[in-house]
Amino acid sequence: MADGGGGARVTGTLTSWNDDRGFGFLTTDVGDRRVFVHISAFPRSAVRPVLGDALSFEIETAADGRSVARRVTGERIAQSAIPAPEPSAPPRRTLIQRILAGRRPASFDYLANVGFLLVYVFVSVQWPMPPWVLGVYLLTSILSFIVYAVDKRAATSGGWRISESSLLALGIIGGWPGAIAGQQVFRHKTRKRGFRSAFWGTVVLNVLAFVTFSVVLSERLHGTF
Repeated sequence: MADGGGGARVTGTLTSWNDDRGFGFLTTDVGDRRVFVHISAFPRSAVRPVLGDALSFEIETAADGRSVARRVTGERIAQSAIPAPEPSAPPRRTLIQRILAGRRPASFDYLANVGFLLVYVFVSVQWPMPPWVLGVYLLTSILSFIVYAVDKRAATSGGWRISESSLLALGIIGGWPGAIAGQQVFRHKTRKRGFRSAFWGTVVLNVLAFVTFSVVLSERLHGTF
């Protein structure tokens, strides 16, 4: 990014904010300039910003020409920002503890892909699957990966977002393996518990549909002999 403000700090007011998505817009006190701001520009230990906050920030210009606020501070935020303690030797959580705490490692999610691949190979050996079944999983997975990349970019730049229902629909029709890869590669939709629960529900539904299809196909094949 190129610095559009020469490093100088300006003041302004938070005039638009979407707390669920973590971004909004600031209006500068001088010139009424509209500047995009993402939650990552605020101090990590600060409280969530609210409309009307008087803030100080630097302005940079993104690659697409959008004015973006960086290193945002403010009186209310500064008062609430409490430095986090730095433990000398924090205890390491076990895998089970991390899962229960909603902080599953990426390898745990990828296990679902590996497990489904083994199931698919086993089923294909027992009962030959039509080639289009594999094609559906491959194409929808590639599409899901691309869609997560696009939505992540939109989330950080304030662009047009892709609805969560569309992301979940891709998982139901077979794109969930690619969605898992997209979530982990782009660090997108990995901490929103409501979406995560719904997403894994689509994975279960799709796998059940695949197993049901395999059983029906097996019965038809056996009925021909």
